[in-house]
Amino acid sequence: MPNKEVNVTKRVKTASGFRYCPVVLSSNGRIKPNYVYANGSEEHHPEGSYYIEWYEGSRRIRQSVGKNAADATARRMRQQQILASKSLGIRVVEDSAPSDAYLLADAVHDFLEEKRLHRKKKTYQDHRAALEYFLKSCTKQRLDEVDRKDLLSFVAYLRNTEKLHPRTVYNKFARVTSFLKTHRIKVHLNGDSPKYVEETPEVYEKAELDQFFCACTPEERIYFEFFLKTGMREQEVMYAHISDINFARGTVTVRQKPQYGFTPKNYKGREIPIPNKLVESLKKWKAQRKDNSPLLFPTAAGRPKQDFLDMCKRIASRAGLDEDEYWLHKFRATFATWHLRNGVDLRTVQAWMGHTDIESTMRYLRPAEAEESKHKVNTTFGD
Repeated sequence: MPNKEVNVTKRVKTASGFRYCPVVLSSNGRIKPNYVYANGSEEHHPEGSYYIEWYEGSRRIRQSVGKNAADATARRMRQQQILASKSLGIRVVEDSAPSDAYLLADAVHDFLEEKRLHRKKKTYQDHRAALEYFLKSCTKQRLDEVDRKDLLSFVAYLRNTEKLHPRTVYNKFARVTSFLKTHRIKVHLNGDSPKYVEETPEVYEKAELDQFFCACTPEERIYFEFFLKTGMREQEVMYAHISDINFARGTVTVRQKPQYGFTPKNYKGREIPIPNKLVESLKKWKAQRKDNSPLLFPTAAGRPKQDFLDMCKRIASRAGLDEDEYWLHKFRATFATWHLRNGVDLRTVQAWMGHTDIESTMRYLRPAEAEESKHKVNTTFGD
């Protein structure tokens, strides 16, 4: 006799990862919203979707039934009626969804698992954040049901509910469309992709940097002069080794550090020339070091430093500057802008920055300062 029992689970995040956990039922047989049995006891889990499960012979069937407990209860009762009718030989009209349809939540899980195993941690985290937002905003249960309206609703959700910046909305939208393309889901957007204004990167001016460096200890000064004069990203500085510095040539090389799980962005190593003053400062820094760590800027325990941003803001505060205006990437933007302003060509700065395309570097081209512009105008017309 066919099995007529239909169970309900909820796919939730536990300490051991995502799991399908049995739901908690109230005394009236209804699902207790957002409660599941996990680790031997009731746990509150507002995240995740509900699933109904039953067997057809030895084959288990599992279908997503959304995020609402009442809807899940209704779908369970409906499926039990279908199974009961089948057992009596009564023909019934079932839901049109195929039992082997790829559920959206499962597709997201599999996609993220692939990213976790094969991509950098930050890339995985970026995709996970975007897709978790998408699951919150999307009402569809199956991957093949996702359409243009769902993407438009996703954009509206990011803007109106999560209050994200337009550039962030664009980035998360791009992550979701990448996910859909991976699964060959074609969505025609008709120019509906989110837009944002490309802002000119903020840079430090010389006077404020002079004030900042005056408030530094000698050790702090070498850290942030290195950020400023190499244009390296935070993790590139964190994992830089003394051996990456070529003191004779006056260069620093960005390399992979597999022992720390570090790979340069876009897997592109590069060599950056550094000014003579910084070379001399690094020689002194190397000479006075008493530890044996291969890292250029290790902690007292010989590990990579992870507090550069906090240190930067503390220095700014000590210097009487607005600490909200001080962050690490701004040193990188200053490096690119000052070199371009000083006449270094775009392709060279692109190589030093490790950009894959010239457009990324062109963002750092800035209009000449007012006095400089006035001088050039007068020179052009001979005034």
